Amino acid sequence: MNAMIFAAGLGTRLKPYTDSKPKALVELAGAPLLERAILKLIELKVDRIVINVHHYADMIEDFLQKNNNFGADIRISDEREELLDTGGGLKKAADLFITDAPVLIYNVDVFSSLDLSELINFHKLTGALVSMVMRERTSSRYLYFSKDNQLTGWKNCKTGEVKVAREEMNESEPMAFSGIHLISPKLFPLITEKGKFSIIDLYLRLAKNEKILAFKDSSKIWTDLGKPEDLAWAEDHLK
Repeated sequence: MNAMIFAAGLGTRLKPYTDSKPKALVELAGAPLLERAILKLIELKVDRIVINVHHYADMIEDFLQKNNNFGADIRISDEREELLDTGGGLKKAADLFITDAPVLIYNVDVFSSLDLSELINFHKLTGALVSMVMRERTSSRYLYFSKDNQLTGWKNCKTGEVKVAREEMNESEPMAFSGIHLISPKLFPLITEKGKFSIIDLYLRLAKNEKILAFKDSSKIWTDLGKPEDLAWAEDHLK
């Protein structure tokens, strides 16, 4: 199995921590977020980890070299020239993955108690093209899923913008995305988008005909470590 850690973001919400380092190297209880993500994936026994870099990319590469890649097979997807967003970042990294193996995608700023093996089992049993970890929580943007867990649409509650993937969106349940998703290698030939694009827009396009499913996560802990107060909350929890 492959894994990809999205670590190329600018981390603007985490200022001033990200004024002098990438978000991936911001520390939580003494350990960089990237280290925590890598160790979680090593524990899961993934075979290869791909990390995309942009903001302070050299610092991330130096950190990995200093730690001998934590003994893992780690490859770098270089986005120094242009930050490609989640969809473009995945497409650029495609040749770095072990062929014909699924890819577990993990945002570097996710703090979660989810047992990832449960997601993997769900993905295998359902035969989904994509399995997205979703939670029932308050958010400004929601993805909508049918009673069969199929992705049907998206809504931005602040702007009112709606993107419909299937007609049954009106009867579907809104849930918030957790920044963790598992994709089949069959996804890559279906990507026709170019340059910089959102992976959510890709999923919405494919959901018209493909199985893009919600894995409902009810585990105790999840937060996006996007702001200083989120880091403080997580650090208190770890203590």
